Amino acid sequence: MNSSYLEILLAACVLLLPFLYESSQACRYYLRFTIYYVWVMFFSVCLIPIMALKPGDVRNFLYAAFCCKHISSVLGLKWILRGKEHLEVERACIIVSNHQSSIDVLGLFDIWQIMDKCTVVAKKELLYAGPFGIAAWLCGLIFIDRVHSHSARNSVNEAAEIVKRKKTKLWIFPEGTRRNTSEIHSFKKGAFHMAISAQIPILPVVITNYYFLDSKQKRFDCGNVIMTTLPPISTEGMGVGDIDKLLETTRNAMIPVFHETNKEVMESFGISSASVG
Repeated sequence: MNSSYLEILLAACVLLLPFLYESSQACRYYLRFTIYYVWVMFFSVCLIPIMALKPGDVRNFLYAAFCCKHISSVLGLKWILRGKEHLEVERACIIVSNHQSSIDVLGLFDIWQIMDKCTVVAKKELLYAGPFGIAAWLCGLIFIDRVHSHSARNSVNEAAEIVKRKKTKLWIFPEGTRRNTSEIHSFKKGAFHMAISAQIPILPVVITNYYFLDSKQKRFDCGNVIMTTLPPISTEGMGVGDIDKLLETTRNAMIPVFHETNKEVMESFGISSASVG
């Protein structure tokens, strides 16, 4: 009897789900993120045995990208890449981009095959995120302990040497905290210290504002995103005293592109600035 009630309840939930999805903005928000996280976790579990054959190899990310890039299509997201020619060059560099949401990773999945050898700096807490943390470690993701600055510096210095030696791209979000606003916030110095220390270029990537996403209003709609890769900024001959200048040069190059491409996306899709949270 209890089993029958459970089956009826499950059937009712399945029947109600499409109605709730169409009528409730909050339902769409949570369901879309659930699809995203479940999909990533599922393929993390599936790919761990394959990635374990070459632990720490950044090209393991290509398997993850192939399996997970389709999430964007399911969620109705389209990533438009500009400046592809700067990303596809095989070289060691530090990629810096603005950081808005956990869905930034979907943008990376979409272009990983173009970058080929690339890894990411992330907070150490992600290492303990179940199968995802294990898969990320097997992919050579670089975990930084943000609480202990000495440990973080050592990790950064080791990463810089590996990146340079293996001609790998290292993606860093220098803003640190995710903030989906209509501006690029101040940068932390770590990425620029690393680039100067290893004498490798900075490669800025500008991602347009997620006008379709608002955590406060619990809104997650379909949308388009422009990702613009700017020309590399050389660090040759620079020293520690040039970190601030390099940081400002990079940020000042990104800000106008951010505003121009945001305006383009808004105008192309008839979105008013008032509608963006």
